[in-house]
Amino acid sequence: MFAYLVLVLNTTLVILNSALCSVLICLIAMIKMALPTSQLKAKSTAMANRVMWLWATINSGIISVTNSIEWDIEIDGNLRKDGWYLLISNHLSWTDIVVLCCVFKDRIPMPKFFLKQQLLYVPFIGMACWALDMPFMRRYSREYLLRHPEKRGQDLATTRRSCTKFKHTPTTVVNYVEGTRFTTQKQRKSSAGYQYLLQPKSGGIAYTLAAMGEQFDNVIDVTLAYPSNNQSPFRDLLTGRMKKIVVRSQILPVDETLKGDYFNDKPYKRQFQQWLGDVWQEKDQRLKDIHQSE
Repeated sequence: MFAYLVLVLNTTLVILNSALCSVLICLIAMIKMALPTSQLKAKSTAMANRVMWLWATINSGIISVTNSIEWDIEIDGNLRKDGWYLLISNHLSWTDIVVLCCVFKDRIPMPKFFLKQQLLYVPFIGMACWALDMPFMRRYSREYLLRHPEKRGQDLATTRRSCTKFKHTPTTVVNYVEGTRFTTQKQRKSSAGYQYLLQPKSGGIAYTLAAMGEQFDNVIDVTLAYPSNNQSPFRDLLTGRMKKIVVRSQILPVDETLKGDYFNDKPYKRQFQQWLGDVWQEKDQRLKDIHQSE
């Protein structure tokens, strides 16, 4: 009964916080469209990002009050609020978005997520994410692309358009490399050989690097784990049952390994995929160490 009451309380507070901040962001976006100069537009973008920071700060307060969380955070390297970063992470739950925003909101520019097209129609949230210039990606199956080859490359075009907007304002672009949330079922069906991860998809990072590679200061490789709440971390967070959140972060250079024509240069594509595979292998070992230490 107590857990149910906490669930209702947390859900209500998070929805109210999200609705209020979304309305503020949308109002700023409408004002931004009427502004005459790029300098004024940049200031309105910064204001919208501050509202997103407020949203993350309030969410952090809500979960801290209703959960007794042990935060285990290790962040390697120096990060800046005025930098440009590509952040890659494993993906376990909706909780990941809340955690990334809470942990990194005062360390780097507010994260911008690649979102599924369907999220655009979620009340309040969809419009706010659109107003924050977050890219909405429409996923096509292989079978659909065979029937409609003209749709190929649309994700790249969408990414390039979105990333163009990021070039004038310090930004963190987040990419969940696996393309979907990890579940034990998906892991068992996968032939990748990872214990705690799914096969990484290199295309999404390649899209972003093709559009903005020269501008990124670093890649931030983040590993997330909820060792005591593996099965349903988001529900446990809302019901006040989250026990421990583990965050590991390392900075990777944007060097020659990440600079090339992924889409037309096959040797470079293989090199890039090998680099990502190595990063993912290290991440899987890191997760194994985290879970074995519990």
